[in-house]
Amino acid sequence: MKKIFLTAIILTAFVMGLMIYGYVAEPSSESASADLTKPPEISAKQAILMDSKSGEVLFERNADEKGYPASTTKIMTAMVTLDICKQIGVGLDQTVTIPKEAAGVEGSSLYLKEGEERTLENLLYGVMLRSGNDGATALAEVMGGNTAHFVDLMNEKAEKLGCTGTHFVNPTGLYDDQHYTTARDLAVITRQAMKNKTFRKIVGSKSWEEYTNKNKTVFQYEGATGVKIGFTKMSGRTLVASAKRDGRELICVVLSDGNWFNDAYALMDYGFEIEGD
Repeated sequence: MKKIFLTAIILTAFVMGLMIYGYVAEPSSESASADLTKPPEISAKQAILMDSKSGEVLFERNADEKGYPASTTKIMTAMVTLDICKQIGVGLDQTVTIPKEAAGVEGSSLYLKEGEERTLENLLYGVMLRSGNDGATALAEVMGGNTAHFVDLMNEKAEKLGCTGTHFVNPTGLYDDQHYTTARDLAVITRQAMKNKTFRKIVGSKSWEEYTNKNKTVFQYEGATGVKIGFTKMSGRTLVASAKRDGRELICVVLSDGNWFNDAYALMDYGFEIEGD
C-alpha cells in the first residue's frame, strides 16, 4: 500500500513539473471559445439552419434530400387557411360546422364531432399547438371545399415559393410515400409563413384556451418564436424551430431526428454565435 501511495505522489509531481515548464498545456479560454463557432454534431438525417430575414443558409446537411415532414405539414395547412381567409374577407372569429370527414381522423386529435361548431381561430390553434389531425382535415374541407382541392392549393403555394422537392397529399402529415419535402423547402415554407403576424402569434404561443403547445421549444429555448413538431413511426421525429435574439431570427429544420430538440437548440446556438461575430 505504501509503495502504491509513493508511486502516485511521484507521478503527480512529475506531471506538475511538466506543466510548470510548459510541456503539458492547459486548455485556453481562446480555444474553448473557438469550438463554439464549429457546427455541432447532430443526428438528423436532413437538416438546415436559415436566417429568417435574409434567407442565408448557415448550416445544411442533405438539405435537398427527400424527407417526410409528418405534422410539420400543418405549417402549410395553416398558411393556406390564412391566405384563403384574407382572399375571401373572413375573420378568424368565423364559426364553421365540422364536416363528417374530420370526425375520427387517426392520430393526434382535438376530438371534433360531426356537426359541432368551432371558430377558425379555435381550429388553427388546435392544429398548430395540439397538432389535431381532425382540425387540419376540418380546415381543408371547409376552406377548400374538399380536402383534395385544399391539397392542390398547398402544392400550388409550395411551387410559387420555389419548392422543388415538396409534394403534399394530405393536410395532416400522416405518412404517405408520396407526401414528402426537403429540409430546405420546409425552411422556405416556414420563412414565408412567419411573415404572417397571425401565424406568428399562434405558433409562438405557449397555450391558448384549452390547448397547450406540444412544441417544447417555446418553453425551453431563449427567444423562441415557434414553430411545429411532427412525428409518425414511418416519418420519424421532425421539428421546425425558430428563435429571435438581438433582432436576428433563425429557422432550424431537422428531419428524421431522434434527438430533435437538442439538435435544433445546438444548431441555433451555433447560428447565433457565428451571426454575432
